[in-house]
Amino acid sequence: MNAEARTLAARADAAAANEDPGASVLAFAAASARQADPAAAAVADYLRQHETKSLLRFITCGSVDDGKSTLIGRLLHDTQRLFEDQLAALDADSRRHGTRNGEIDFALLVDGLAAEREQGITIDVAYRYFGTERRKFIVADCPGHEQYTRNMATGASTADLAVVLVDARKGLLTQTRRHSYIVSLLGIRHVLLAVNKMDLVDFDPAVFERIVGEYRELADKLGIAHVQAIPLSALNGDNLTARSPATPWYRGPSVLEHLESVDVARDAADPGLRLPVQWVNRPHQDFRGFAGTIAAGRVRPGDEIVALPSGRRSRVQRIVTADGDLEQATAGQAVTLTLADELDISRGDVIASAAQPAQVADQFAAHLLWMDANPLLPGRSYWLKIGARTVSASVTEIKHKIDVNTQAQLAARRLELNEVAWCNLGLDQPIAFEAYRDNRELGSFVLIDRQTNATVAAGTLDFALRRAENIHWQPVDVDKAARARAKRQTPRCVWFTGLSGSGKSTIANLVDKQLHALGHHTFILDGDNVRHGLNKDLGFTDADRVENIRRVAEVAKLMTDAGLIVLVSFISPFRAERQLARELFGAGEFVEVFVDTPLEEAERRDVKGLYAKARAGKIPNFTGIDSPYEAPESAELHLATLEEEPQALAQRVVDYLRD
Repeated sequence: MNAEARTLAARADAAAANEDPGASVLAFAAASARQADPAAAAVADYLRQHETKSLLRFITCGSVDDGKSTLIGRLLHDTQRLFEDQLAALDADSRRHGTRNGEIDFALLVDGLAAEREQGITIDVAYRYFGTERRKFIVADCPGHEQYTRNMATGASTADLAVVLVDARKGLLTQTRRHSYIVSLLGIRHVLLAVNKMDLVDFDPAVFERIVGEYRELADKLGIAHVQAIPLSALNGDNLTARSPATPWYRGPSVLEHLESVDVARDAADPGLRLPVQWVNRPHQDFRGFAGTIAAGRVRPGDEIVALPSGRRSRVQRIVTADGDLEQATAGQAVTLTLADELDISRGDVIASAAQPAQVADQFAAHLLWMDANPLLPGRSYWLKIGARTVSASVTEIKHKIDVNTQAQLAARRLELNEVAWCNLGLDQPIAFEAYRDNRELGSFVLIDRQTNATVAAGTLDFALRRAENIHWQPVDVDKAARARAKRQTPRCVWFTGLSGSGKSTIANLVDKQLHALGHHTFILDGDNVRHGLNKDLGFTDADRVENIRRVAEVAKLMTDAGLIVLVSFISPFRAERQLARELFGAGEFVEVFVDTPLEEAERRDVKGLYAKARAGKIPNFTGIDSPYEAPESAELHLATLEEEPQALAQRVVDYLRD
């Protein structure tokens, strides 16, 4: 094969591993044929062989400076998958940014960010694509620093195998254990334990055996079934692509040999069709199909299906693709299904086999990896995204968090960055799902902060909480509308929020008196009063404040169902919890009133002496002092207490409610 043919083959290799639909291997073969190159036929044969190769997705992980990037860079170099311009750039970068006194620094092939090169560490996940005669590979180089554990979890979420690197001089470190736990949590069953830098311990077999013994003990605890340990020097290439004479005592495969031969196929049991709907395909009025990638099972025209979570049934009419209709489609294929009946199916629903439907629930037990600098607070509302479906969710209970070093179960009321916990989740509507161990696509999710839209957690669903199936709405004949008519008023929740001492309770009390004088049926829920009974078990931590507001919002909802106008006077410092309260009510039923008093004025009033105690350190987590207050951004009413008297402000609220 001449140089041009080899270049075509190498590019096809990368394109196929990258799964680029616009650069398919057939396109390369056709281009070669058109050029009438003597090697075109050989290239075409090579490309046809390439199409049948299996694909292995793997990650490299471990602690900082264990050699992850060097291993991948050396692997790319030694498998001759680099172009001449890449080699020239690597040589120049090694002289400028390298850590080997001008010699080739293979880590620079992967560490592409400026900050990575300056610090000599991996920060973000870097993906590389390559192939050999036997297999195609997609490798994710994951950062080792604890600060970037969330990036490592991202890379592991699609991997079939993990290469866990350990520095032979240091042995197993905390981050090695943390990464191994996440590997186990995300369902990766195969680990290649790469004991690196063996050249720095004179390739001592005793060092290798000690590290392997410790890791196998850890793997047994984590339930990692398959561990292949390999001694190597990634920098020098020992045991990387071929077995090294420096380790005559080692009889196992090289890293590349193991990657080429390891069988990562999962159980072949057919769970039935699972097609998460990504798009409702409606190009014109005569065609309506449901597009998505089949997550499991197979489908044929005529198969009976069920749409979840609605439970409506129909039959598959056609399997439509860009290349024409299919007689059968299997897991991994992107298709559009048309049905015999007009069902109401939306993005995020799941089309499943009627004989083997997926489960549907709205409460779950789940494992959660917290990925945000701000802590997880049980009861706070987040967006939960699973596949193409997004619903409102909250962590109703942290059962325990997990010490990744010892796997001990620890009591916790909140989660900090990079902590893992087993939790209960509550959703505002049911979803179709599978346990993560059975189906990654239908069993994995992320949590998204509702205010910032930042991804704050990743998780795996373990099982549904069956208690949800035993609770149903009891129909009643006298509903909220009937009670409102009897009281001749519109039920409302008027939510007063502001700093302690802002005047919330004073204004709410004046509003209550005026409404009562006008013949309205009202009730006040005041922060201090509620803590004498309903919320007497709660303190003033952020987690307790969230639960405090959740309970009060639910009580206020019941009161509006009774036809009342309920006046809620709580500091309620967090926007997320006030938004959660708002979402419990119908359109126009929730009125947020921001009682705006500057901190210095509220502190000057200090009728209860609370600010003085907080300043003295006697009251921790006091809003405005050492706990934040998040002012409303779009309240229905904004009451500036320095500009008007309480009576006038109360009248503004009454006028708003009577409009």
